[in-house]
Amino acid sequence: MLSSVWTQPGRETRVRDPMLDKEEDEPEHRGPEHNMEPGEPRDQWARKAEFLLAMVGYAVGLGNVWRFPYLCYKSGGGAFLIPYFIMLFLCGIPLLYMELAVGQYTQQGPVGALGKICPLLKGAGLATVVITFIFSTYYNVIITWALYYLFNSFQEPLPWARCDNPWNTGNCTTGLNRSLLHNDSTSPSNEFFDHNVLEISSGIDDFGVPQWDLSLTLLLAWIIVYLCIFKGVKSTGKVVYFTATFPYIVLIALLIRGVTLDGAVDGIVYFLRPKWHLLGTAEVWLNAAAQNFNSIGIAFGGCIALSSYNKFNNNVFKDTLMIACINSATSLLAGFAIFSVMGYMAFLQGTTVEEVATQGPGLAFVVYPQAIATMPVSPLWAILFFIMLLLLGIDSQFCTVEVIVTTLYDHFHPLIRKYLKRKEVLVLLVCCVSYLLGLPNIAQGGMYFFQLIDFYAAAISLMVIAFFEVVAISWIYGANRLARNIEEMTGNKPWLYFIVCWYGLSPILIGGIMIFGFIQYTPVRYGDYYYPGWGQAIGWVIASLSIICLPIGAIHALLKEKGGFVERFMASLKSKIPDRGSLTFEPEEFGSYRKENPTLPPSYNDISGHKGFPSAPPLSPVQESAL
Repeated sequence: MLSSVWTQPGRETRVRDPMLDKEEDEPEHRGPEHNMEPGEPRDQWARKAEFLLAMVGYAVGLGNVWRFPYLCYKSGGGAFLIPYFIMLFLCGIPLLYMELAVGQYTQQGPVGALGKICPLLKGAGLATVVITFIFSTYYNVIITWALYYLFNSFQEPLPWARCDNPWNTGNCTTGLNRSLLHNDSTSPSNEFFDHNVLEISSGIDDFGVPQWDLSLTLLLAWIIVYLCIFKGVKSTGKVVYFTATFPYIVLIALLIRGVTLDGAVDGIVYFLRPKWHLLGTAEVWLNAAAQNFNSIGIAFGGCIALSSYNKFNNNVFKDTLMIACINSATSLLAGFAIFSVMGYMAFLQGTTVEEVATQGPGLAFVVYPQAIATMPVSPLWAILFFIMLLLLGIDSQFCTVEVIVTTLYDHFHPLIRKYLKRKEVLVLLVCCVSYLLGLPNIAQGGMYFFQLIDFYAAAISLMVIAFFEVVAISWIYGANRLARNIEEMTGNKPWLYFIVCWYGLSPILIGGIMIFGFIQYTPVRYGDYYYPGWGQAIGWVIASLSIICLPIGAIHALLKEKGGFVERFMASLKSKIPDRGSLTFEPEEFGSYRKENPTLPPSYNDISGHKGFPSAPPLSPVQESAL
């Protein structure tokens, strides 16, 4: 078991820390107090591998497949990797380390963790949960599309490979040479997505009703998610062994198949060819930072929630490096797999990769399926591809739902036990509510609503919330204090590099991204469709649902304190976690104690009673029980 080491300068004497050292028959210390009934311990991951796989599944999602490859090509090709990795080391890895450490130390979800660290800004924790809840309602729609495509893949030829289906229009053509097509020509894969899957209307003002087939498929998607998480980390930890590993087998298979196709080399060259002049533009650097931020999942609450189920002495630093490296490697691997097929499509159409490359759902559900339809044994490759999308989506989704469940269970545990009886019922309730709120996304005008939520909830408000979260932890709570917490858990202090990033570089980068995002703001649109004014207003309302949690949390924290406004304000800035600081002592002072009790080292109360030693801060009930 790891221990803290308190030393007088020049000494190497070691004192047992009751927070970290324990006798073999003592119950394992679980960190600061959490809101559980006596006798009911907080769930934990059964094995470290379960946590790592869950975090990899959470971080590695659909954005690695359809956003990073296109963003890399668009933002300078191989040159984009320079700002990408710089931002990874200055922002991505430090903030991931910070969130994992906060969750593990506090043993709380994002609301409880931020409430203990800085009560005044605990609204930032609540805001991350609100964003995550909104995210959960529409992200499962992508899983629904993947399921729908998967069900339609068990036939040959594939339905998006021909133009003789009931949903096809007169503009549909299977011709591959674009020079022979007129301007209104559309591909069968594009018409399958627009007219069969989405049944898309002319705009958000023509909303329609949820489609029955997609409604049932969405229900199936939520049933799958529920079965993965209804037992909490006990069930999630078992599922991730498959859901987090099998997509890599499929991705490698798709890469091998892709590089054997005609034109594949041209596609990969387009993907990596450096465009050095783009490095001088601010947009490329902002794209690099945003990709790291969104891919890892900073400020969504997932990192804090998942790490809160770790053992208190888990080496969170090694976890951080492993998760970040796997996430970035997956993005590069997906880029090679995707652009090898883009090169094949460009070869078949007699055009350039730039003409066929696209991003977002269009890449995963239009361009890539169209390429698959031209391959030999196309149903097999389609099945494998959509299973990969399905598992990547489910991995992220059940971790997202876990954030919501963790928050509710941490803060309303007595009521849940009284009225719902079991945690499984709470998970079912969350899934049912999310399913109902997700139904508008599968109406005829649902794609416009989907785009609206994705833009305003995940892009506009996320950076604002992330900035205040970092301010609360790094500046108010203190990066040095967080470093001491990490040393308390692992026995090792973080590198100076991380403390510098927490104090200065990461907040500045996030603040810069936030400011430039507002300066460069352009209203959301879907393809060539521009939203009406009332549609934009709905988007800002969606963004405000999370941002408004910041002042609400601050007001609640002020009302809980006593005294005048200044006294309340200063008290709400103080962390509820005792700061044990850097403690030193003269070993000779405790000689009599060790002689009388050689097997038990002094407690904090014993130490604080000696001359010249500062009084220990008050201990939480869990800390007292550990003594």
